[in-house]
Amino acid sequence: MDLVVDGGRVHASTGGAPFDPARPVVAFLHGAGLDHSIWALAARLFAQEGRAVLALDLPGHGRSAGPPLASIDAMADWLCAALDAAGVDKARLAGFSMGSAIAIEAAARAPERVVALALLGAAPRMPVHPDLLALAEANDREAVDLMVAWCHGPTGHLGGQPAAGLWVLGASRRLLERSPPGVLAADLAACAAWEGGLDAAARLRCPTTLITGENDVMTPLKGARKLAAAIEGAELLVLPGAGHMILAERPNETLDALRRVL
Repeated sequence: MDLVVDGGRVHASTGGAPFDPARPVVAFLHGAGLDHSIWALAARLFAQEGRAVLALDLPGHGRSAGPPLASIDAMADWLCAALDAAGVDKARLAGFSMGSAIAIEAAARAPERVVALALLGAAPRMPVHPDLLALAEANDREAVDLMVAWCHGPTGHLGGQPAAGLWVLGASRRLLERSPPGVLAADLAACAAWEGGLDAAARLRCPTTLITGENDVMTPLKGARKLAAAIEGAELLVLPGAGHMILAERPNETLDALRRVL
């Protein structure tokens, strides 16, 4: 379905079911250069189990209009406005990578609105290598190649994905390639500039679970441990052998964890 947020058209997948804000709401937030489609399996699962699903496209991503937002803080404020536009008072939030930073900041800003958090590929800071940022700013294809290489663990590079015939690396590459020029660079710059993660984490009071890959090099396990330690009562779930793209590499285990948390 489409919403109007801050005067711009915003797309949200509802998992194939009509959206009813009177039901328990789960909002899904994608990562840098991506869109709502990374949540396809989770969105359908939660919708089929009676949840109201909003898998959002951030401005400039997927089917949403407008330029990308310049900071994680702006994205968190935008998320609250998107929930308002959908008629949602309270929601469970699931964020992947950059989306996890947005979820943390939104929950810290509006704790009365967030019922629970699932943070996938999360860290208290998300620095970006200057060479990767420069390539993204130049819209160089090598930026996508580096992202794909670094985001995947052994399952992506060597095989072993449970869905037969799925080319994990190719799917990730195609998704990043279809992002409009400048979007990946804006997202990476926002991640690199985000410095308030630990302060925001310390203000969280809702049930929170971090789900991370053992071999994640984009948001390494040590960062997830540091973030979990800063959040009161947080749980850390580590998926053996997985890289950053746990939704693609470990779909069954990730969905099981999301069901339990959300």
